[in-house]
Amino acid sequence: MSEKLKVAIVGSTGYGGIELIRLLASHPLVEITSVISSSSAGMPIAEWFPHLTDIQTALLDDVDPQGIKAKADVVFTATPAGVAAKLAPQLLDAGLKVIDLSGDFRLQDTALYEKWYKKAPADEQYLKQALYALPEINGDKAQGASFISNPGCFVTSALLGLVPAVKAGWIDPATIIIDSKSGVSGAGRGASLGTHYSELNENFKAYKVNQHQHVPEIEMVLSEAAGREVVTTFTPHLVPMTRGILSTMYATVKGEHNAADFIELYKQFYEGRQFVRIRKEGVLPQTKEVWGSNYCDIAFNYDARTGRITIISVIDNLVKGASGQAIQNLNLMMGWDEGLGLQFVPVYP
Repeated sequence: MSEKLKVAIVGSTGYGGIELIRLLASHPLVEITSVISSSSAGMPIAEWFPHLTDIQTALLDDVDPQGIKAKADVVFTATPAGVAAKLAPQLLDAGLKVIDLSGDFRLQDTALYEKWYKKAPADEQYLKQALYALPEINGDKAQGASFISNPGCFVTSALLGLVPAVKAGWIDPATIIIDSKSGVSGAGRGASLGTHYSELNENFKAYKVNQHQHVPEIEMVLSEAAGREVVTTFTPHLVPMTRGILSTMYATVKGEHNAADFIELYKQFYEGRQFVRIRKEGVLPQTKEVWGSNYCDIAFNYDARTGRITIISVIDNLVKGASGQAIQNLNLMMGWDEGLGLQFVPVYP
């Protein structure tokens, strides 16, 4: 490839946008040609994030689809829910490829989106164009796509831990319970009482119980994997750490399968997928072991007394749960090796 692919990032002053800048700086086939913020246009991004001094020197651009088209081929939209629903169609109509990190195009059912996101849905014409792509599950469809909807962070940790067992028929989908804990960066950079230091420090809480917007997304993919409607119980928790998600999932096992069997099943399912690592029996993953990387580590424990399997998965919510996975989808979209620009060893300790 003689010229690098030109990419723009909308929402560059949020955590997702900043992580895209960090990761794409190491991508051998990509050049960031525009960083965009509707609230800070004309300012150097280093004024917001001094760690980018002499790394990203261009001034922040305003949101102008035609202006973006003049500078870029692909746009990442790392925006709050409701923004991309209006912006992405304009970018697509301008002839740009789009990878959306928000939830605006994940659900094809507009009524479902309104119910869970409490916002007006995107136009159905553009919803139909969006490819929902979780790389290890259906990413093979991404090559040549023009519009990709990137999965949610909780969704990624849960689905990578559940889909192989559901597809194989080894667990009863009706018994699935998902319990997830996330670092505070998942709430974004905006200040709120719930993320205030004195409220969060030395605290541990559940939130949006049976109301989290990732519930229908999880159920959508599990239903497809099971070949029938799947309804789950999902409870998210906030823990006083910056990055990471640990999801603990429980389900009743169908048939005679122990932890060793599940390990072998998952190794076969994810064979060739470089970012899913299956742990040895008895070795449980921790969020710090994937910190700053695009890995998802998965482990199993079978309880013969109850007949239930416990599945534990960990990811970095800002990388595999957002920006890293978006770059993985870019690689698949372009027909490149999916690991390009993402070969980061986890930061430890």
